[in-house]
Amino acid sequence: MTQRPVAVISSRGARRWQDGHPWIFKSDVVTPPAAAAGAVTVRDVQARTLGTALWSPQSEISLRFVARDEVTLDGAWWGARIGAAIARRQGILDGETNACRLVHGEGDGLPSLVVDRFDRWLVVQLLSAGLEAYRAEIVDALVTLTDAAGVLARNDASVRTREGLAKTVEPLSGSVPETIEVREHGVRYLAAPHTGQKTGAFLDQREARVLIGSVARGRALDVFSYHGSFALHLARRAEHVRAVDASAAALARVEANAALNGLPNIEAVEADAFDFLREEERGGARYDTIVLDPPAFAKNRASLAGAIRGYRDINLRAMKLLAPGGMLYTASCSYHLTKPDFLAMLREAAAHSGRRMILRAITGQPVDHPELLTVPETGYLKGALLEAGD
Repeated sequence: MTQRPVAVISSRGARRWQDGHPWIFKSDVVTPPAAAAGAVTVRDVQARTLGTALWSPQSEISLRFVARDEVTLDGAWWGARIGAAIARRQGILDGETNACRLVHGEGDGLPSLVVDRFDRWLVVQLLSAGLEAYRAEIVDALVTLTDAAGVLARNDASVRTREGLAKTVEPLSGSVPETIEVREHGVRYLAAPHTGQKTGAFLDQREARVLIGSVARGRALDVFSYHGSFALHLARRAEHVRAVDASAAALARVEANAALNGLPNIEAVEADAFDFLREEERGGARYDTIVLDPPAFAKNRASLAGAIRGYRDINLRAMKLLAPGGMLYTASCSYHLTKPDFLAMLREAAAHSGRRMILRAITGQPVDHPELLTVPETGYLKGALLEAGD
């Protein structure tokens, strides 16, 4: 192997890696490598080699380990590591489902890399400077392994600014259409890879949508509906579904998706979710099935207390709106709200609701969004299926 730059990290940083966490923060880099972003060898203060990492000179997360030995990050290495991630998804993509996450960053041993597949096209996010240095190798591996008709970079995430990288949306291979029809367990909807949230659709709630759809009935409510992915599953069994969102553009997509599935029982409602739930409670409304899938209320640790109040408020009102025997699926995608905190919030909301709330299921991330026990940042999504007693 050609001699390459070396980074020396503190004993604290070395222990972090030995305990299974790949991130090394700037404060634990004793001697930074004199090199541009890319692969470096990492050693501890005793000059012992700890492995290979991606180096991001401007980032607070300076090093992201990819191996416990010295490896060459050439096309063959990227092909093998990405190929292993794709192999772990075997069985997800079938006649009923044509979209899933192929690479989930640290969860697949590929820090800061996200790859979502939508039918014949891929949408990628390169979220660190160290990873960006291998853009060509990554794209070549993806095209070879998937025979993708096009690869789009959704590199417009704010984290790239902290890496010293430009925020862009650009094709990396072939072309990707403005909308792509996604098939998901018998439901179809349009993803918007160029302009939609994240990579164009929220694939991490795929199994939760099937879960609540399987028990949906009567009058149903999908709050924070976005493009209506939950509403579509609800509408297959419920008599009527109200899809609530503050965005008129999102609701236009709800209506288009409802028409695509031949579901005339979905009603799009443009409203602030908090105001809507408050007014429905005041008016004595009742629903048999409710979904709460809000955006991340806690963007950072400092906002956690306010976020918990927001989660508690919407869940309390939803519980009060449930008819006897009604089902509520509620979720949080805020990493800073831990699973214990999420359940504690639900217990408090239930206690104040005056309802007997039965916990039917606790949900997490699907298999294509793997959560590592030693990397808590990989686990952000948590949900619960609740049933209202008398």
